[in-house]
Amino acid sequence: MKDDLTSLWEATASDAPETVSPKGEHVCDVMIIGGGFTGMSCALQLAKGGASVIVVDAVRPGFGASGRNGGQVIPGLKHDPDTLDQLYGEYTTEFVGKTAETTFDLIKQHGIDCDATPSGWIQGSVKRDHLGWLETRMREWQSRGADVRMLDTTEIQSLTGSERLVGGWFDNRAGQLHPLKYIRGLTRAAQGAGCQVFAPAVVQRVKSVSGKWHAEIADTNASIKSDHLVVATNGYSGDLFPKLRKSLIPVNSFQVATAPLGEEQLAKVLPTKTPVSDSRRIGNYFRIGPGGRLMIGGRGTFTDPVSRAAFQEIISELHAYYPWVKSVPLEFYWAGRLAMTYDHFPHLHRPVENMTMAVGYNGRGVALSTSLGKAIADNLLAPDTPLPLRFRDISPLIAHDMHRAYATIAIWYYRLRDYLES
Repeated sequence: MKDDLTSLWEATASDAPETVSPKGEHVCDVMIIGGGFTGMSCALQLAKGGASVIVVDAVRPGFGASGRNGGQVIPGLKHDPDTLDQLYGEYTTEFVGKTAETTFDLIKQHGIDCDATPSGWIQGSVKRDHLGWLETRMREWQSRGADVRMLDTTEIQSLTGSERLVGGWFDNRAGQLHPLKYIRGLTRAAQGAGCQVFAPAVVQRVKSVSGKWHAEIADTNASIKSDHLVVATNGYSGDLFPKLRKSLIPVNSFQVATAPLGEEQLAKVLPTKTPVSDSRRIGNYFRIGPGGRLMIGGRGTFTDPVSRAAFQEIISELHAYYPWVKSVPLEFYWAGRLAMTYDHFPHLHRPVENMTMAVGYNGRGVALSTSLGKAIADNLLAPDTPLPLRFRDISPLIAHDMHRAYATIAIWYYRLRDYLES
């Protein structure tokens, strides 16, 4: 028997919204493939704007990374603001700097019960060599009016309870939420606005006929016709759009969560419950989850785990941050698949006039995908509304079928660089 790999989120979430598989023929203004944060945020904004919308998901809303991630609501990208200004312009930098605010505002507006807390976020480091560029990043955001500051060794260890961290910076724009509660609440809000959500519904093929999209649903006689098609499949992009799939590197993020900590333990580990990310190239992220459990995540294998034995590396990292946690049992083990891009930027595609694709959040998915989904909807409702990213051609990676091999080599290389830095 396989080990139980149920996520902490699944064990503590509200009931899933009711969805059904489609039957017969359906017609809408916009069809969205993918029921994660991007798709549902887009659907909600479109429906509020008066468009008829259908979302289809192969399994159920939130089945993928949207329902399995660490729940950290972090603004920005993994690039510094000055770099964003040079490559994309100030509008993009302003947009990504407000993605956490956009997400929290959306949650408040629709009364989504998802344990959302604007608690801030710490990007900490176990490497003194990283403190220089962390300060550069902090100051670039600070110069743009962001509520951010540096943390010295004493303060970061006080805020995290880990003697492993030597410094970092604090971003007060950020926070955390329960991701599965959030996507389920977002789905209910979209349904309440008039959006139809079909799941399970595997799109077998799509074709353009006289300027409209015709989608066929596998294992049913259902079909969906739409004026515009939005593809929001991210790390779960399959063979429906093979060029898109081959432009992405799907990677697994592994997470574990402890049994509930006692009051004395919670007073010394993350006492302010501020989530943390590690600045290493192959780093970790951790927070206090539901029930007062300490949870940690990080890069896992490229294959989906089938037993708890696959989680030894992430467990070792947990114990390196908090050695005393070795005596606390682990209760939850799970993984989710996210999409990496070669340049670590999200990619926005419009291969034909009436198709939009958004993928590649590179570990910043909660706030970024929510905000980008909304932005796509605003653009479809009013085409003069600018998008925060310019469209680019879909560029399949060379020898994509070997991505596990060369990505593994890249991870070894990054880990070696992390190891050599002091």
